[in-house]
Amino acid sequence: MSWRERLTSPSAWSDVAHNFRGDWHMLWKEIGLGFLLAGFIAQLGDGFFNGLFITDGPPLVTAIENVIVGPIIAVLSFVCSIGNVPLAAVLWSGGISFAGVMAFIFADLIVLPIIAIYRKYYGWAFALRITALMFVTMVLAALATDGLFTLLGLPPSGSRPSRGDVFGSIQVDYKLFLNLLGLVVFAVLFWLTMRRGVTDPVCGMKVDRAKALTAEHDGHTFYFCSQHCRERFEADPDAPGARSGLALSVDEHT
Repeated sequence: MSWRERLTSPSAWSDVAHNFRGDWHMLWKEIGLGFLLAGFIAQLGDGFFNGLFITDGPPLVTAIENVIVGPIIAVLSFVCSIGNVPLAAVLWSGGISFAGVMAFIFADLIVLPIIAIYRKYYGWAFALRITALMFVTMVLAALATDGLFTLLGLPPSGSRPSRGDVFGSIQVDYKLFLNLLGLVVFAVLFWLTMRRGVTDPVCGMKVDRAKALTAEHDGHTFYFCSQHCRERFEADPDAPGARSGLALSVDEHT
């Protein structure tokens, strides 16, 4: 479709809504956990972070130490995806360098739950090799990003945000209106999935009724997100797991 057709097509907006809902369903726990951990870690105070990060040494020494400590904190806090952003803000207010923040954010691919997945698929030896390679890559990428931003004069300057800035109270400003706009978009997209969507009885995923795979059983039509789920259902439609919404683990479904 052309861009104009996409912007006016209910089906296209339904695709956007269902993708959005799928992403939110996948990430809401990590996001919530990220804010929860950030709130607790914020109570440690700047003195704690000043003991972790070199803040008054030569710039190169500071950057190297910070890009090593940043990923270690990420691994131990096991917050992945965008759930690590609020904790990154706390680390920044605590004195970590720009390079350290970048390394911390990059390190969401080696947090403990994901390392466990690597171990499950590839075994311990290869999982450790993958983790070590990613760690080195993240450190080098963070240093390169910091160097490029510094060359262009882009890293944030001035005083660091306080805990109050990171976890500030609600104020009538542009951020409030952007949050309200985000809430409206959130509600509209979820409404679209409720209006046009149905739930896959096997994995529990919301799918567009008009595009989903279907199967008939006992005079009822069931909708599925994938051929795998439909085959699982058709193998034994009356089995408790066939309609539990929890029959597949995440890696099985993938």
